[in-house]
Amino acid sequence: MEILLWLVPSVVVTVVAMLWVAWLGREGRGEIDREVAVRRLAAALEPDPRRRRRPMPGYAVPPPADDRSTGIAVRPSRRVS
Repeated sequence: MEILLWLVPSVVVTVVAMLWVAWLGREGRGEIDREVAVRRLAAALEPDPRRRRRPMPGYAVPPPADDRSTGIAVRPSRRVS
């Protein structure tokens, strides 16, 4: 049990830091102005112009890349006559 005593300072510092951050974070939980909330929602719902869109079905799409070889040769099965 004595060997675990070296953990005590780390645990104390961690707990104090957690309590300090929790206390500081409480002040930011106030009411948000309705107009600010509406502006944030509108900005979140607008499409991102930097995002590429997928091509529509029926348009030219580049062919998929060939599968990479695994290095195993597979012979075709023989027909039984």
